[in-house]
Parts: sequence; C-alpha cells; structure tokens
Amino acid sequence: MKKFASVVLFFGVLLLLLSGCSNAMDTPTSKVEEFLGKYQRMDDDVVSQLDQVLKDDDSMNDDQKEEYRSILEKQYQNLSYKIENEEINGDNATVDVEIEVLDYATTIAKAKEYYEEHKDEIEKENQEEQSDNDNVVEDATEGVEEAVEESAAYIDYKLKELKSASDTTTYNITFYLTKEDGEWKLQDLSDLDLQKIHGLYEG
Repeated sequence: MKKFASVVLFFGVLLLLLSGCSNAMDTPTSKVEEFLGKYQRMDDDVVSQLDQVLKDDDSMNDDQKEEYRSILEKQYQNLSYKIENEEINGDNATVDVEIEVLDYATTIAKAKEYYEEHKDEIEKENQEEQSDNDNVVEDATEGVEEAVEESAAYIDYKLKELKSASDTTTYNITFYLTKEDGEWKLQDLSDLDLQKIHGLYEG
C-alpha cells in the first residue's frame, strides 16, 4: 500500500511537471520557433502548402515544377534564424527575428538581366519547343518583361541558376501574436514577410 502511494505520488508530481513544461513552452518565442521549425523540418503542413502552390502555378510544366520544388526545399532546410527580442503587452506580443536564407532574389535579378542580354543564345540552346514564347515575343506591346516572364527558356535558365545558388542574405521579420483562450497564436504573415522566408524579397 505504501509502495502504491509512492507510485501515485510520483505520477502526480510528474503530471504537474509536464503541465508546467507545457505552459512554459507556450510563449510567443516558442510559437515562432515552432513555426520556423516546420520549414526546417519540411513539416506536413509546409509540404501541403508547397504542393498547392505548385498545383496552382500554370507558368511551369511538370518537370519545371519538380525542379522548383527541390529549390524551395533546399531553401527551407538551409533557413536559420536568431531571436532578437520578445515583447509582451497584455494579450498581445511581438517577436523580432533575424533570418538567414539563400539569396534567391538577387539570383533571379541577375538571371533576368543575363537572359535579356543573351536571349537568342540561351533560347537556341534550349531543347524544348518555344511556341508560346514566340507568340509573346512577336507582340511588342507586351514588352521585354512579359516576354521574359513567360518564356520557357527563361524559366529553365532561372531554375538552373537558383539550383546552384549558395549566397545567403539576412532579413528581419517581426512576428505578431495574440493570446486566445490562454494560448499564444501567431497572426498570419504578410506577403512581404513570406517572400523573406523564401529568399525572394527585393527590399
């Protein structure tokens, strides 16, 4: 009986410790770390969102989409961050984070500039038919930018450059949180902040 009471007491203390740990883990900073960790681990939620983004994209063919998937996965797995500050004001909080990601924005800008200067040469080397691109190029009113964006040859070249990208850049993101029913909840990130996580922000 005495031994049973000791076991019950042990589990009672353990439950208190576990519940204390649970509450201790529910901080604004821990929620941000959990969010960014999902990218680093390629969590199911992140994979599902990536699948949907690629499915909705009609500018790339299936092979290009798979290439782009591997490029984004590389970005997520190389993402690193540092918590700079946490500030709590009642049921509202902010967490300032510095993230380091592969600099895809600069890579794309350089690829576009190079492509525009060597367009004929690159398209000649491209193995795929460019019938859609020919129609776009012939329409001068669309301009060079539209032609570049829709060119299958340009997409292939851009993906090749992104695949070999190794330079990194840092961005600052402020995460906003509110406490609901005693639990901290992350507010949705802006499109600009999401671009930072993807290394695509040109700011």
